[in-house]
Amino acid sequence: MATVIPASWRAFAAEPAVPNAPRRVSRDWVIVGVSSAIALAEVIFRTDPDFEGLSIAWRAATMLVFLAVAPYSLLIRRTAPLRAVVVGFVPTMVFGVIVRVATGHVGGVVASAVILISGYALFRWGSGRDALRGGAVMAWAGVVGILTDPGTIGEAVGGTIVLLLPIEIGLMVRYRAAAQKRALSEAQSRERELLARELHDTVAHHVSAIAIQAQAGQAIAATDPERALRVLATIEGAASRTLAEMRTIVSTLRAGAEADLAPRRGAADLHLLVDIVPPSLQLDVTVADTLGVVDPAVDSAIYRIAQESITNTVRHARHPNVVHIQVDGDPGTIRVRVDDDGNAVSGPVDGQGFGLLGMAERAHLLGGTFRAGPRPGAGWQVEVELPRWPAR
Repeated sequence: MATVIPASWRAFAAEPAVPNAPRRVSRDWVIVGVSSAIALAEVIFRTDPDFEGLSIAWRAATMLVFLAVAPYSLLIRRTAPLRAVVVGFVPTMVFGVIVRVATGHVGGVVASAVILISGYALFRWGSGRDALRGGAVMAWAGVVGILTDPGTIGEAVGGTIVLLLPIEIGLMVRYRAAAQKRALSEAQSRERELLARELHDTVAHHVSAIAIQAQAGQAIAATDPERALRVLATIEGAASRTLAEMRTIVSTLRAGAEADLAPRRGAADLHLLVDIVPPSLQLDVTVADTLGVVDPAVDSAIYRIAQESITNTVRHARHPNVVHIQVDGDPGTIRVRVDDDGNAVSGPVDGQGFGLLGMAERAHLLGGTFRAGPRPGAGWQVEVELPRWPAR
């Protein structure tokens, strides 16, 4: 146990600050305004015996100290959380000690909950090293507060809990956000890997055919056999090398799995999705004659997006009766729409769920657009537009 604890502390200290922390937003100024108003009301109307014994001058000084440190601490709490803690805690604690020594009364800390916001921000946004340093500052402030205003053990415990609470909340929110970000990143990576597989397998299928044709050409060459053999041998060698290189690439993506040289399912196979639809749900598939020939990756994406949309309907829609799949296109764009007539869908919108995220990622990788959301009245709808021939 003695070795585990130091290792965990070192691991925490090594954590970097959360990247791209939000800078000042409008609500920050609202918080500053509200906290200043609360502090002013506390200075004017606070009636406990210790604070009531302060003169008007000390009360005014208390308000000035608050205005000097609290707004600044609140405004930099995400971008410079350690400095926010130091600025928020140190001057107020020092001023509280001065008030205690000079007057014999407790004072100097107003709207203390606002100052603790900086403690939350430190563990939510700061690096592990800064969090440990800031935690030491907060612990020092707690000790100073207890020594300045000694009370019962219960009060000391309560004060400690007040200091620890924002730390715990900050860590909880931080790690939950990090876990969600990792999950989203993994979902994106899985979709990219799947798309890379399909691109590889489709191209590999065609290149395999080239290699076979080149071998057949070698066997049947009748005119100028020497030249034909040289050309065909070059084709065969290039095709074989390409296959070998592509197998190397895909083996990295697939952790060593062999490539499947059979073509993937596409728009012509949408009727096969009836296999994943329960008997109580009707599947209606319409593929327009204008679809024509499309890029193999787009053709595969049509099938995958329709498949994932039906899966979401089966999992999340309440009492759906029918799922419609409609695919059409023009010379430059392919449009896919999948909708159902369920009463409601319990799932996030705009690609925030993992299934929706995968569909959105696939569409964006191919240069298309993705939209998902409730239909007017009832049901859920997925709309995707893909270029017929994506730019490579």
